[in-house]
Amino acid sequence: MAARCLGRGVGRLLGGLRGVGVRALAAPRLWSSASASVAPPGSYQERIALAAREPAAFWGPLARDALVWDTPYHTVSDCDFRSGRISWFLGGQLNVSVNCLDQHVQKSPESIALIWERDEPGTEVKITYRELLETTCRLANTLKRYGVRRGDRVAIYMPVSPLAVAAMLACARIGAIHNVIFAGFSVGSLAGRINDAQCKVVITFNQGLRGGRVVQLKKIVDEAIKVCPSVQHVLVAHRTDNKVHMGHLDVSLEQEMAKEEPVCAPESMGSEDILFLLYTSGSTGKPKGLVHTQAGYLLYAALTHRLVFDYRPGDVFGCVADIGWITGHSYVVYGPLCNGATSVLFESTPVYPDAGRYWETVQRLKINQFYGAPTAYRLLLKFEDSWVKKYDRSSLRTLGSETGGICISPRPSEEGAEILPCMAMRPLFGIVPVLMDEKGNVLEGGDVSGALCLSQAWPGMARTIYGDHQRFLDAYFETYPGYYFTGDGAYRTEEGYYEITGRIDDVINISGHRLGTAEIEDAMADHPSVPETAVIGYPHDIKGEAAFAFVVLKDDVGDVDVVVKELRSVVADKIAKYAVPDQVLVVKRLPKTRSGKVMRRLLRKIVMGRAQDLGDTTTLEDPGVITEILSAYQEYKDKRGGAK
Repeated sequence: MAARCLGRGVGRLLGGLRGVGVRALAAPRLWSSASASVAPPGSYQERIALAAREPAAFWGPLARDALVWDTPYHTVSDCDFRSGRISWFLGGQLNVSVNCLDQHVQKSPESIALIWERDEPGTEVKITYRELLETTCRLANTLKRYGVRRGDRVAIYMPVSPLAVAAMLACARIGAIHNVIFAGFSVGSLAGRINDAQCKVVITFNQGLRGGRVVQLKKIVDEAIKVCPSVQHVLVAHRTDNKVHMGHLDVSLEQEMAKEEPVCAPESMGSEDILFLLYTSGSTGKPKGLVHTQAGYLLYAALTHRLVFDYRPGDVFGCVADIGWITGHSYVVYGPLCNGATSVLFESTPVYPDAGRYWETVQRLKINQFYGAPTAYRLLLKFEDSWVKKYDRSSLRTLGSETGGICISPRPSEEGAEILPCMAMRPLFGIVPVLMDEKGNVLEGGDVSGALCLSQAWPGMARTIYGDHQRFLDAYFETYPGYYFTGDGAYRTEEGYYEITGRIDDVINISGHRLGTAEIEDAMADHPSVPETAVIGYPHDIKGEAAFAFVVLKDDVGDVDVVVKELRSVVADKIAKYAVPDQVLVVKRLPKTRSGKVMRRLLRKIVMGRAQDLGDTTTLEDPGVITEILSAYQEYKDKRGGAK
């Protein structure tokens, strides 16, 4: 009943959370936002050269024309990688929610901002820019009434939904700092992130829906906040009609929003004020709360969204990342909305109700750009091509795989320039990559491999780790002083294109040969029966280290032993005989975090007989995978022992 009291726009939005209200997508709108100027002038080569040679001359006019400012900036940048000082557009003031909502509502209020592709297939909900602004303002006023002020931290523990987007924008509107936490993290992971950020308020749903399953979000929050003394209120919205326990800190969000006006004066924020914190997935060690600020982040998200994806007015842009990841922040919310785009919110999974879900959604919503996770694509490789070919994908112009703040990409490029599938290729404007050898020397020319570093700052980069700047310096600037170290290895071709070869720390030394595990994985993944692999190094009496491969096979594979033999041959042919894994174990699936990262440290501990000391596994998508792998590994060892 609460949703019906909110007025037509907000009522439809919140009612839609429970299955109310679906209507057709509005006609494509004209490009009418300030960000129409987001493409810098000049040819591609001229822009690349200018951004590298004179960053202030490149980014200054771009920021002035692409964003809506309250107060102009007086200094374009003040950056020094040796001290970890990164500041852009100093003296400038603006509000991110105004750039993402108000400017578009003034010109085209009924344009579609969001298409919510709910977990239930075929039940999409469309939200206009006007409706999203009204909802954002009501939620912002509710936060203020419950004591949230400029600079306070707010935890958002919600699945992909219009209300989650409104929660992010509401925080931005009043100057609060949002901390979106993936709505699948465990009690411990949630509590750790709330405590590190000292969040004052948590916003959540009673329950979530994903892949046809109910996720008990409120119960998880109830357990987490028992050890979170900073939390003063929990605002609870309703995704389902099921009742949940409401304690003394709990507030019914829909009822409280119904009491508020759909207008909220935006707070004018400094360019380097914090916009949000986003924590790493925690696949190793303590999660890091990376800090992103206002103007530079928004400009870079808008620029990359428009240029990398060739976004055009009237397009339907579909990034299927969760808003709990940086990709979701940049390419579901801030980039598309700053550009006045129609952005798809994908609540479900790529295989629910079947392996055609992505492509049925493309057909039904007529999506023009589709941006998905590599791990999702690898999962779909296990299924027949018929699931793809079954649907009309003619609306698609761009298909990509995810990263959060794009730095190297096939686009933008010169007109007619070649695009090589599965290669990062070209640095974006203002991104100046260098490759380093093991001694810290810069590698020149083409056909070279090394550690991928960036030699100058760009507006969209993180500024620090919340509460621990020294850790930020140690993680990104200590290894190669004066350079930002990405943690990745890369290969630069003779043409100057970049190919990411994998994490530098995933390197094994086989008989004196240093080899990235990603190179072995890529070679094995070329086999048509292998959708994904994970390779680790383990101690070897003779070689020093050897490679151990965990391999997932397609369901229709006949003779597994034949495939394993072929895989060994592929690695020998593509890399070298010394790179062939000493051991290959076929498993049903790999241990992944909810962000899709393979937790290789768990595989390494299993192989080294330390399964009782796995450490923190709360970020695993399904902890049951460990039992599966342990069982398969024991059977594998027994078989090898018997053979000997």
